[in-house]
Amino acid sequence: MPSRTGSAGHRHPHAFGSPVTPAPLLRLDGVRIRHDGADRATPDGVSFDVAPGEVVLLLGPSGSGKSTLALALDGLIPHDVPATLEGTVTLAGLDTRTTPVGALSEHAAMVFQDPDAQIVTGTLLDEVCFATENQLLPLDEVLARAQESLTRVGLWERRFDNPDTLSGGGRQRLAIACALAMRTPLLVLDEPTANLDPAGIDEVYAVLGELATDGDHAIVLVEHNLDQAVGLVDRVVVLDASGRLVLDGPVREILGGLAHDLLDLGVWLPVSTLAAMRLREAGAPIPELPLTPAELTAALDALDSLPALPAPAGRAATPRRSSSEAYRDPVSDPAESRYGAGAPTRPADAVHPSGGVRVRGLDVKRGGKRGPTVVHGVDLDVEPGDFLAIVGVNGAGKSTLLQAIAGVIPAPKGRILIDGLDPATTDPRTLARHVGFVFQNPEHQFITHTAAEELDHGLRIQGVPDDERGARVDAMLARFGLEAHREQHPFLLSGGQKRRLSVGTALIAGAPVLALDEPTFGQDRERATALLDLLTALNRGGTTVLVVTHDLQLVADYATHVAVMGGGRLLGVGPTEDVLAGALIEEAGLRRPPLARATAALGRHPEWHTVTRLAQLPGRVDEPHPPAEFPADLAEATAAERLA
Repeated sequence: MPSRTGSAGHRHPHAFGSPVTPAPLLRLDGVRIRHDGADRATPDGVSFDVAPGEVVLLLGPSGSGKSTLALALDGLIPHDVPATLEGTVTLAGLDTRTTPVGALSEHAAMVFQDPDAQIVTGTLLDEVCFATENQLLPLDEVLARAQESLTRVGLWERRFDNPDTLSGGGRQRLAIACALAMRTPLLVLDEPTANLDPAGIDEVYAVLGELATDGDHAIVLVEHNLDQAVGLVDRVVVLDASGRLVLDGPVREILGGLAHDLLDLGVWLPVSTLAAMRLREAGAPIPELPLTPAELTAALDALDSLPALPAPAGRAATPRRSSSEAYRDPVSDPAESRYGAGAPTRPADAVHPSGGVRVRGLDVKRGGKRGPTVVHGVDLDVEPGDFLAIVGVNGAGKSTLLQAIAGVIPAPKGRILIDGLDPATTDPRTLARHVGFVFQNPEHQFITHTAAEELDHGLRIQGVPDDERGARVDAMLARFGLEAHREQHPFLLSGGQKRRLSVGTALIAGAPVLALDEPTFGQDRERATALLDLLTALNRGGTTVLVVTHDLQLVADYATHVAVMGGGRLLGVGPTEDVLAGALIEEAGLRRPPLARATAALGRHPEWHTVTRLAQLPGRVDEPHPPAEFPADLAEATAAERLA
């Protein structure tokens, strides 16, 4: 195992035999970037090369400058993004500082962290043709590239649709198609699978794998979802929290050989690696840390015995289905119910407790009354104190359902009760005191000019006194590690910082129900764990939490219940362990989470087949813990604020 050397507090990067090329496709030399308004540079002094045919994974904690560095690779920094660039970035022999972005676009194409930031036209076909038309390619070539790239991401049949009609994952695939159509030698992707379901992730990595094997393309990838990325990556470059390059080497030697160092940096690791680390801690003699579920299965089946499980792994059962045979309890008057007169009604003494959600016969249309119906006949009960994860493939209606429940988009009156209120008939100010909502895209909810003002806004419109508002804003900035950014414009924060700010705006009012759409998007491991531990603490203190996510390992580790959507309908809902152990997940077009896939395939240890959560494993590596910026009494404090 290579060792680190150097003075305390400083780490020298390692290079483990990376290929030396006399003419790299991309070269960074001493790159330091400081955004306008920022007090320090991130990244800070980064140097590395990328050769043709290489796939380089760029890792680092949130705020280390990964996305900023990606923007510099094709000249958007310094030409279009207000930032100061020191050092040099050389792409295909061209200095990005002195070469126009239009000329650089022939050599590098980029997929942004937020797909909405790069979609500019009215149809999918126009969007994919836009860049190649601007390069004055022949029409036949433009159309051929558009068909090929849209087909690769599964969107050719929707080529005449408006991008606004796509789900978040659909827009992400469209952005990838636009980059593929450019056929540039360098492809830069910033969190390309963050909004994709597991099947969509497989499709994207299959396409990237084809590009990587032809030897003509280099790929630089910023990604937190490592479970499916590791099979594509050749090399890993790691930044620390200050934006300095601290590791550079082959994927297995970095992710496997220096896993504990990466945990110390707050960097994500594959779930299979984390599981093996816990088992090593418990005494399992695993010689080499696995990176994939298949490798974890092989490593465990090679052992004659495994450490004893600390608690029963749960039972497999059929989750409760949403169907007409189930007891229905319409929120609305029977005359308004879609089941007609005589349908069962809510008992007179069934007072809805604080923090509960009840949905009956909910249909939601996109784009108003004349738009298509995207949520059909949903019946759903969320008990006070539940931690419910809503899952499904892209376009299944997850986000629409969550937004309707929270009152963000209109729903028919009499179909929803949330904390005893009907969102359709409750004024926004009152509703905001009962439910906090976090958008999938944080920028969709920012309305002020600084991070501190964003947190203050909700308290101010509710009439909270000035001195109390200031104290609560300061506390929330500290809890989310944003003190140094209090005066920065929300749009200039990193992706992870934007997400933390958006969650803070929902938490600060102390609402008894929290609804979050992809809450860990763009977060490093430390911040994501901190956020999920915070939500768990609030949940245990009585807050009802609803989360839409594609991360089924997150679901396994944190949710108490799972609702599975498909085709705009609620296919089933039940306790997490029951849903993940049953067939419903795969019937909905999803894949079981990585740990569940690994344990279900075990041949020698069938007693482990129902293990789905890291917390079910012996050992203490990656044990959830309340981080310093989230005080242990936060749940109690928030509950007290709510009661006050």
